[in-house]
Amino acid sequence: MKVDQKGHTTVIKDTQGSVNSFLEKVTNEYGSFKNQNLILDISADKEVTLDQVLSFLSLSNKHRKAKKSFVLVINDFDFNEVPDEMIVVPTLLEAHDIIEMEEIERDLGF
Repeated sequence: MKVDQKGHTTVIKDTQGSVNSFLEKVTNEYGSFKNQNLILDISADKEVTLDQVLSFLSLSNKHRKAKKSFVLVINDFDFNEVPDEMIVVPTLLEAHDIIEMEEIERDLGF
């Protein structure tokens, strides 16, 4: 797990290629990231299933309820399968763009 913090955003990259163990590590260390916007990069795992993505749903809901952004980065995935309450994008650049847009929306009171 590689952690990179820039300003109000923390990018956590899975270096093991195992979504389940990555989720467990992030959940265990969530207290140190809870005040930051989070980008979880699981693009190292080439065969991510919908069930694995949905395993992040409770963490995503908890983080978004605290008025912080939560974005998953996954390469080569059918993004139409993901529920609307989760944000999944194919690149880190798009993840940063989403967070920037959500920050603007929060500043404007949306």
